Amino acid sequence: MGKEISVILVNYNGREYNDRCIESLLRSTVSACIQIVVVDNASTDGSLEALRARWDEEDRIHVISLDQNYGFSKANNEGIRWSLEQGIDRFLLLNNDTEIAPEAIERMLAYQRDRGGIVVPKVLYADGTDTIWCAGGDFTPIVKKAMQRGLNQKDRGQFDKSGVCGFANGCAMLLSKEITEKIGFLDERFFLYYEDTEYSMRAAEHGVPILYCADAVVRHKVNGSTKGNEKPANAYYITRNWLLCNRLHMHREGRISVRFLVFAVYFICNRLAWMFIWLARGKGAMCIGAFRGIRDFYNGTWGKYAEP
Repeated sequence: MGKEISVILVNYNGREYNDRCIESLLRSTVSACIQIVVVDNASTDGSLEALRARWDEEDRIHVISLDQNYGFSKANNEGIRWSLEQGIDRFLLLNNDTEIAPEAIERMLAYQRDRGGIVVPKVLYADGTDTIWCAGGDFTPIVKKAMQRGLNQKDRGQFDKSGVCGFANGCAMLLSKEITEKIGFLDERFFLYYEDTEYSMRAAEHGVPILYCADAVVRHKVNGSTKGNEKPANAYYITRNWLLCNRLHMHREGRISVRFLVFAVYFICNRLAWMFIWLARGKGAMCIGAFRGIRDFYNGTWGKYAEP
């Protein structure tokens, strides 16, 4: 049977997560139509070898091994390109620190066939408490900050209605060949963080809707793939990429817009507040990471964070 959809998992030192995620995909109600593509970003924890040892004989799993850590965007793009070469026209970008409900992919596919656009599921924390991590998302009206709907709320059915939203979280995002032909692939300058925010903004500018599929459920071990946000590299990526994302979508005809100036004021206040918090916690290295992010934004330096 031909494969209708690729599920693309980016792996970087995710040995403890990969098997559980893959097993959940193989339990999918449409598993016969799924091609799992694992793109390894030069892992050093033995996860690539473990993947090959366990899944090498499974024809529904294809492993792409990259020669270095190129980041989230490029790894996903490599998975999409390989899938297109195989004649597969739909792609679910999925974090490897997730487990997906058996019927979730079938429901997301049906929703996309019916209405087109980018489709995102309901994402719950994986701790069994039925607490929402993301039920679609929106942007704030002035500074265009992405906000996850229902974050940290108990799931009591308040987000059980599917419909249009503004922001597609990269944790689980269903794309198609038609969408990538219209708006392109993920921007590889970001490396990590804000690539999904930028892609959502780009989708809106090209008239591609983002759709929240409430009856498709994914459980997420939050920060499993990035090992948390309390590292200088994370402060660096968030700072640099936030500036890049908003510059790309708030400038018009080469001039700085009033909206970007308002954002810049908000950005400065936000970063200063966090620097005070980091200093109070004895985490001065986080401040250095943020300062380097601002510097590299202005210098046009993208890609991976260079450890000082």
